[in-house]
Order: sequence, then C-alpha cells, then structure tokens
Amino acid sequence: MGSHRVSLTPPIAAGARPVETADLSDLAGLAEKIFADVAALSPDVLGVSRPAYSTVETETLDYLETFAREFGLRTWRDTGENLVIAAPGDTSPEAPCGYFGSHVDSVPQGGNFDGLAGVVAALLTLIALVREGAPMRVPLRVLALRGEESAWFGNAYMGSQALFGRLGEKALSTRRRDGRGTLADAMRETGIAMERIEAGEPLVDTEKIRFFLELHIEQGPVLVERQWPVAAVTGIRGNVRHREVQCIGQAGHSGAVPRWLRRDAVFATSELIMRMDDHWATIQQHGGDLVLTAGIFQTDPARHAMSRIPGECTFSFEARSQDSGTLRAFEELLKSECRIIERERRVKFVFDEAVRSDPAELDPAMVDAILKAASAEGLPAEAIPSGAGHDAAIFAQAGVPTGMIFVRNRNGSHNPDEHMEIEDLVAAVGVMRRVARDLTQ
Repeated sequence: MGSHRVSLTPPIAAGARPVETADLSDLAGLAEKIFADVAALSPDVLGVSRPAYSTVETETLDYLETFAREFGLRTWRDTGENLVIAAPGDTSPEAPCGYFGSHVDSVPQGGNFDGLAGVVAALLTLIALVREGAPMRVPLRVLALRGEESAWFGNAYMGSQALFGRLGEKALSTRRRDGRGTLADAMRETGIAMERIEAGEPLVDTEKIRFFLELHIEQGPVLVERQWPVAAVTGIRGNVRHREVQCIGQAGHSGAVPRWLRRDAVFATSELIMRMDDHWATIQQHGGDLVLTAGIFQTDPARHAMSRIPGECTFSFEARSQDSGTLRAFEELLKSECRIIERERRVKFVFDEAVRSDPAELDPAMVDAILKAASAEGLPAEAIPSGAGHDAAIFAQAGVPTGMIFVRNRNGSHNPDEHMEIEDLVAAVGVMRRVARDLTQ
C-alpha cells in the first residue's frame, strides 16, 4: 500500500509491554478493554456513533494505533488514511503482504461490535503470532479501514473502494446525511490527498496483496439458532436497490369511490410486494439464493388520512443474491409485474436509478483453511453465505484471495443491542491464528 505519515520505529511508551514479552493469557481482557475504551470515545444517546470520515473515526484509529504501539508493533496510515499495524520486523510498507482487518466506523446509534470486532480480532491475532515467534515469510498486517457504512453518505465500502480506484465522481459528490458537505469534502478534511482518488487511480498494488481475511459479527440469526460460535463465509450476496419507488394513483373519498373505479396506490404497491414474495418462494423452492426487502413504505404524512384513498405511495425495494443472473432476472420480473399492475389498477410506478453491488465469491482455499482451523480448535466446521455486504467483497472483486469468518452475535446488528460474547471472539482468534500460520508460510 502507498503510505505516508509512517511510524516504523515508534518509541515504546512508559509502562508499555513489548510484544515479545507481553502476557497474552487474558485475550478476553484485552478485547474487553479495547471495546470499552472505543465505546467511551463514540457515545450517542443510544449505542455508539462513529461517522465515516469524521473526527470520532480518526480518534478511534488513533486509540488503536496507541494500543498497538504499546505492544511494540509498528504502525502507519496509508494514502486513504486507514490504519496499518505491522509486526516489529516488518520494516517495508511497500513489501508484499497479507491483511487481516475490517472497518471502524458505525451506523448512527449502532452497536459497538459491527466492524470493530474484526479489527480487534486481527490485532489480537497479530500480537499473539509475534509473541509466539511464528515465522512469517509473507508479512501479516492489520488493516483498520474507514468508511464502510452507507448510512453517512449513501455509499458503502468507501474506504476499500478508494483503495482500488473504484470510488467514482458520483459517490464523491454525495452529501452527508445532515447535509454538511460531500464525501470528497469529508475525506479531504480527514487529511487524504484526493488527486488519485478523484482520478479513479488505485491507491494499492493489488499484486502485492497476498490475501485478505475479515472477521465480522454475523448480522443475522443463523449462528445463534444453530449454536455455532463461528462459521466460514462462502460468499457475499450482491444486491439491486431502489431507494425510492413511487406508485402514483388517484386520491379520492374512501366512502364514495367503488373498488372498480379506484386507483389506490397502497393497494397496488401491496399487490406488487406480495407478487414478488410469491416469486421469491418459488425461486427458493428450486434452490435459488435470494432475499427481498421493502424496508420503506409510506404515504405522505401531510396528506394521508383514514378517509382518503391514497393517491401516492413511496417505497424502497431491495433484492440480494449470490448469483448475479438471479439479480438481473428478478429485476426484470419486478418491472414486468409493475406493468401488469399498472394496467389492472390504472396506476403508474416510477423508479429511481438502481444502485447495484455485484456478488462476491470468496476464495475456496481460504474457506477450506478456515473450516480446517475451526475443526482443529474443536469448533463446528460450518459455512454459510453472507447476506450483508462487507469490505471483503471489494477485495474479492479486485482479485485478492479473500476469506471471511462470522462470529455469533445476538439481537441483530446496526442497533445498540448487538451482543457478541467475548469468549466467541477469543475462539475466533484461535481460528485466525491457525489460518495465519498457513497463509504466511
């Protein structure tokens, strides 16, 4: 990775523990301290808020950098202002290497584990490997990424997309959710030199990245229901998103217009969603991979009333699948059903521009290495797809051999009630140590 503001030989602070002599008997205690300290840096009315490309995000990286230096590790920021942590003997930032890592930003009033758990696990893995004197022919580095969450600027994976020259002009010009400046403004204020990013140039030499492994809390309920502490991830679903679809009908008096003359936007939209649900069930019955969501569904609060036939309805629609062909076919099916309902109910559907993310197949060899490591650690060797998107998808799409590990997490994600047991994280670190030994030889 291109680098600047390099600290290859940081002084060890008073009371610091050089990694070669550090006591690692309490990995759980180290993890708990990091989580507690970072939560204290980013409190909100509920949960935590670490906005992408913000002062709070920078302070989180600064804290992690200090923590790493206290263990004698080397640190620097790359040209995207992401934090890189390396072993004491890893003296050349430009040398080929592999990365373990994730992101440090969060959604507004979110949980403390989404993203951060992967950085903590990667850091503890590196500390443990150096402590045990594990030889690393391929240097292993921790990568703490900025800007993964779409909640702040409407774009996801901003930090990783910038690394590979994929953050386009449209994304850079989107405004922050509170209207205060664009993504490009926020990145520039963070200290990033924007010329290469704005030119669409990669900030990294992909050929020098030997592998990328991301640990992440599972954001669904599968591991909890099946009582698995960890699981390998086989692939990451791509998606097609319409943030705002309008159904336009005609308003009327609820008691005066018979059914056959109604142009009810809510009934038309509801019929569309139920038709798509039927298609979803059929695809699943035939072994296809698909999930659908209509997360926004509303009429105009300034005009809607119990006695008013709604003449307009706005909704969002999202389809996710591991198969890009399924996504394309389903998008066409959605438009086809709209045309049928338009004729039958005399309404009109108006779509915004679709936002697309390609599916990412994770490296089979890395999936296999994770499964073998889990088995060696006495854990269930299980694998599932990821329904949520992750930075790992961007690395995989760039051609980097990529793997993912899920850790059990209760109460879902993107909310303050995320609940990951520290013991599960420690178990995952055991898996990561075994995988790292294989990958770095």
